[in-house]
Amino acid sequence: MTVDVDAIAANLAAVQRRIERAAERAGRDPSTVTLIGVSKTMPPERVRAAYDAGLRHFGENRVQEGEAKIDAVRLPDATWHLIGHLQTNKAKPAARCFQVIHSIDSERVADALSRVGQDVKVLLEVNYAGEESKFGVSPEDAPALAAHVRNLPHLRLVGLMTVAPFVEEAEQVRPVFRGMRELGERLRGDGEWHLSMGMTNDFEVAVEEGATFVRIGRAIFGERL
Repeated sequence: MTVDVDAIAANLAAVQRRIERAAERAGRDPSTVTLIGVSKTMPPERVRAAYDAGLRHFGENRVQEGEAKIDAVRLPDATWHLIGHLQTNKAKPAARCFQVIHSIDSERVADALSRVGQDVKVLLEVNYAGEESKFGVSPEDAPALAAHVRNLPHLRLVGLMTVAPFVEEAEQVRPVFRGMRELGERLRGDGEWHLSMGMTNDFEVAVEEGATFVRIGRAIFGERL
């Protein structure tokens, strides 16, 4: 497969510049925002091209696809994030392959992951907008789930994640991101803490509202295969 390495490098640089400008508008240090390249459906060659251009964080939606890709590319200092829904029967390979799991949305999933016995960083997935088509704990139930996760061995709660509604104008979802930031301020403990929010269509608004992880696929890798 022919991969346009220069195009991926240019795309990556353009996204990073947009992150920097959004952070500066909000009076934030751009280095506090980590860019996760969402590589779902992308072949290993495109992942390698982004890595060679400087990207070090990659996100996958499916455990099985991620497992195969991680084994194929073998990037020595990359961090892999599971950003899609986690089924309990996939807990063991998820803990083996991913350093950060963004999609803890129930006690049942958290318990299954804890039983694997491997230390992993986790974020709670919050369905802030209450969309029936999406996974995630409600904002009202997030504090109880956070308390449960904090009492489990091997899981380290490091933040919250949300997928905002798809809208024509990114400004329309600013209240979602702002609400997530406020929820995070109530739930955060000492130490590392993240807000995983913002994708290709809305990441600049997310950065302005406090995102520390942004999950970008199409703007880096091009259209899904």
